[in-house]
Amino acid sequence: MLAELKESVWKANLDLARSGLVILTFGNVSGIDRRRGIVAIKPSGVPYDAIKADDIVLVDLEGGLVEGWLSPSSDTPTHVELYKAFPEIGGVAHAHSAYATMFAQAKREIPCYGTTHADQFHGPVPLTRLLVEPEIAQAYERNTGRVIVERFAGLDPLELPAVLVAGHGPFTWGRTPAEAVETALVLEQVAHTAFGSVIIEPRLAPVDACLQEKHFRRKHGPDAYYGQKKEK
Repeated sequence: MLAELKESVWKANLDLARSGLVILTFGNVSGIDRRRGIVAIKPSGVPYDAIKADDIVLVDLEGGLVEGWLSPSSDTPTHVELYKAFPEIGGVAHAHSAYATMFAQAKREIPCYGTTHADQFHGPVPLTRLLVEPEIAQAYERNTGRVIVERFAGLDPLELPAVLVAGHGPFTWGRTPAEAVETALVLEQVAHTAFGSVIIEPRLAPVDACLQEKHFRRKHGPDAYYGQKKEK
């Protein structure tokens, strides 16, 4: 099972790199074995084209090394905080994709301006608060995870599978590592189109709530009808 987890995380990291959402060694993807409480994550600072499945690092839910000869991503404590707070998720992706990062640096959430957004996200893409100096000085990456969790009080992380960390960039997640990367791709497209829409019409308001709800529910939930029916 752990070999399969490492393989899936390795493939998801390659997909993140191929997507164009990251450059150099930026970004990372992780996955979790919930039964064992073990997280698999990209090694820190290693080029994507040099990573093999065996290089993926395993840590426990306290961030302690379980297996690997390379150091895990410096963002590992952030991923761990998300796994502990959101038991429904099985994968986390972090990128510094251009348009989503623009919104994060501008300290603006992404409103739902149209149906592309509503298909994936049930409401605006949330923005965290800025970390304060003591949170930056001590346990910075862990506190990054904690401000994300704080922002999601009262929100469903599977209905809003993305966040903008103020001054930093986006994190996305899903039920698998591959799904977390897919969400990162959709988030960047949504951020890009939102950016352009506001340039065209600076007074643009979010699309009507009924249209948002229709598009989200036709793809998600018990009455979803988008795509092919799954065999029972």
